[in-house]
Amino acid sequence: MSTAKASRIVVDPSTLHAAPLTPPVSKSDAQRALVLGHLTGSWPLPSVQAEADEDLPADVRVLRQGVEALRLPPDAVRDIDCADGGAPFRILATQAAVTPGAQARFTGTPRLGERPHGPLFTSLREALGPAGLTLTEGTPWPVELRAPRDTSNVPPVFRVPGAQSSQYASSLLLGCAALYLRERRPWRVEIDGPLTSAGYLELTLTWLSRFGFDIQRSPSSYTVAGYAAPPAVPTLPGDWSSLGYLLLVAWKTGGTVVRADTGSAHPDDAIVRLIEQVGLRAVPADAPFTLKVEGQLSGGLRASGEECPDLLPTLAALACVLPAPSTLTEVGILRVKESDRLEGIRTLVKAFGGNTELQGERLLIQSPRTPPSGFEMSSEGDHRLAMTAATLCVLSGTPLTLTGPECVEKSFPGFWRQLSRVGVRITDAG
Repeated sequence: MSTAKASRIVVDPSTLHAAPLTPPVSKSDAQRALVLGHLTGSWPLPSVQAEADEDLPADVRVLRQGVEALRLPPDAVRDIDCADGGAPFRILATQAAVTPGAQARFTGTPRLGERPHGPLFTSLREALGPAGLTLTEGTPWPVELRAPRDTSNVPPVFRVPGAQSSQYASSLLLGCAALYLRERRPWRVEIDGPLTSAGYLELTLTWLSRFGFDIQRSPSSYTVAGYAAPPAVPTLPGDWSSLGYLLLVAWKTGGTVVRADTGSAHPDDAIVRLIEQVGLRAVPADAPFTLKVEGQLSGGLRASGEECPDLLPTLAALACVLPAPSTLTEVGILRVKESDRLEGIRTLVKAFGGNTELQGERLLIQSPRTPPSGFEMSSEGDHRLAMTAATLCVLSGTPLTLTGPECVEKSFPGFWRQLSRVGVRITDAG
């Protein structure tokens, strides 16, 4: 279902030149850090305060506003609009459930309501229901929650399946941190079955450790077992999901990208390794945390949605200009994002004149023999599809007419400004 506005732009890459490109702060890192800053007394979080509001991803602003609501007096009813933010909603729902006596009323877009949240709700009810948690679901909104005032008499464990999303486990682990600080007893998350997008759970564990929490691991469970305040509040890196687009643009234009911390622990820094399959190499430039991309395209690529689902659209754009077929695997997870990204990728490839073949969880992409003179695409209200289409426009030198460009605000508000820096002409198509 499309949530795109009626506006359309034409993206013309005919006057490209080199320039340094800057990503926003990582929304995945910022969301985790905001919650942990709230829990440990580092509020407002300095790294977020240092960013201009217009440069912050919309999901970060949503989560920050949700945390501010959770900090209201205990008897306040908290109305929290999560827009279309899946991670903010899941994280804030758990934080509301572990805030003593909190009453929260969540709303969001229809698409967010369609996305799967049941396993998280079931886990919260099973663990905290005996202590007095109530959680009721609308159709799909509102979701109303009243938290128990005392959880000290329930077993300190959340159980959740891992197959659909690692966000459930991440949300619950951040809840464990809150419960540990209040009760000073270990709380753990037990994961049933294989874990999808495990790298994002690792990112959560990394941020817990950075904020001073002691994490004990076993093959299928993680326990928050201690806390000691760190010597300083951790800072936020650039967003590797956004850096994926910028690195490809920098390669095409001969420029650089800044704020590229390859030690950030974000799953999407896999882009640096994955592009090596097709003859490209990200190398350090002169300044710290600055990269440039060298090489000539060759062959095809292979990438997995299990490792880095948010990179798959970006890599699909790259696949459209490669001389050999590419394969994306474990692609089913793409169907439950802000849009059905699997179909969005297939639509983009077709619009560009290429071909796709879906074989179960594998998507084969063949670039066109001759690129079109121009192509059209609707973002379907999905920020990643909009930026992927624009990246393909730059890589191919083929003008793009894009419907619904505003959705990039969700993760990269300055995206169109960054493309303008390298000479991409962006005009209103009416």
